[in-house]
Amino acid sequence: MFEKISYEVKNNVAWLVLSRPEVYNALDDQITYEIQDALKQASKDAEVRAVVFTGEGKAFCSGQDLKAVSGEEKRSFRESLVKRYNPIIRAMRNMPKPIICGLNGVAAGAGCSLALACDYILASKNGSLIEVFINIGLVLDSGSSFFLPRLVGYSKAFELSTLGSKVSAEEGEKLGLVNKVVEPDDFANELEAIALRYSAAPTKAIGLMKKMLNKSYGFDLDQALEYEMYCQETAGSSNDYKEGVQAFLEKRKPEFKGN
Repeated sequence: MFEKISYEVKNNVAWLVLSRPEVYNALDDQITYEIQDALKQASKDAEVRAVVFTGEGKAFCSGQDLKAVSGEEKRSFRESLVKRYNPIIRAMRNMPKPIICGLNGVAAGAGCSLALACDYILASKNGSLIEVFINIGLVLDSGSSFFLPRLVGYSKAFELSTLGSKVSAEEGEKLGLVNKVVEPDDFANELEAIALRYSAAPTKAIGLMKKMLNKSYGFDLDQALEYEMYCQETAGSSNDYKEGVQAFLEKRKPEFKGN
């Protein structure tokens, strides 16, 4: 079904792997459409309760494949963003399931945006993030202008954007860009462990909290309180809530089903 990514569901986890290692998983037209299709599939599949987004080989994603567009006389950046990149970012943020970035190597340009659009970033010590747009006279896109200042503040976001400074996995953890950094030899096992932890969690509650946090950027306190009430009422009607309470009363570990 896919040629430039691999997509597999196992143990309630969808593994979406960028599979162009020969070009450090650079993004051409086809791979961006395949990512869109895979995200739609994961969102609709009731079996999927968590998504892992990672790259094959030495890189997570090196961004736009410049060689793929170098022969075009005139390319519309607007059209490319509207059709290729923005739908991916919206699908990631609107997906009612956690998306875990496995930052196995460099995430550059639009690849950095993809990493920042995930809900949780587990990084190998080999991982890094870099906003390289400035190096070819372009500006941030694919959501980086939204995510970056909210994560690190204006001044640091300005520095990273305008100087194109590379952020190591360990520095990213200190800045709040990365959740956890592990040794390269431990990366695969740690990535599977966090994915399985989320796939066994109360998925509906996580999806609601993801929506709450997304909306909080534009809410004042009263709006946040109102939306919390709405979401809590929804979560309180779920089977997972009933199971959580029952497990607490019976002094056992809950077995959530994600609904």
